[in-house]
Parts: sequence; structure tokens; C-alpha cells
Amino acid sequence: MKKILFLMVAFATALLAEDAEVANQTLKAYSMIAAGLGLGLAALGGAIGMGHTAAATIAGTARNPGLGAKLMTTMFIALAMIEAQVIYALVIALIALYANPYLG
Repeated sequence: MKKILFLMVAFATALLAEDAEVANQTLKAYSMIAAGLGLGLAALGGAIGMGHTAAATIAGTARNPGLGAKLMTTMFIALAMIEAQVIYALVIALIALYANPYLG
């Protein structure tokens, strides 16, 4: 992984030194890669978190059915907070794609 990252930085340095248009295209390409990977990881983490939340709520309701309504309310609040983190990642990805401050 370190070798791949080093090669990407080395290629970016070589390309940025050549021409401004090539530098802009390279930066756009890296922005697309970063946005895709970042959003994919955020969605993966959100899905794992939601799965654990639902599993814990089901297990808690199975152990104590009287607390089912309270656990369900807490679960929905937790799911909303998890989903908010994924939406934040989407906003950052959109900024990287469409409003990139580093493009000239």
C-alpha cells in the first residue's frame, strides 16, 4: 500500500511540474478517486454500524420484551446519527468533485 501511495505522489509531482492543464486534469482525477473511495468506505462503515445497532436492539428486545419500545427509539436515534456521518462524507465528496478549491 505504501508503494502505491508513493507512486501516486511521484507521478503527481512529475505531472504537476509539467503543465498547468495537465496538473488540473491530474488533480481532477485524484479528486474523483478520493471521492469514490471515501464515500465507499463511509457507506461500508455506516452499513456495518447500522447492522450492529439493529442486532443489538433485536437481542435486547429478545432478552427483555418490556423495553422493546424504548430500545427501538434509541435505535432510530442511533441510526439517524450513523446516517448523518455518511451524508457528511457525501458532502465532502461532492465538494471534492465540484467545488475543489485547489483547481485553478
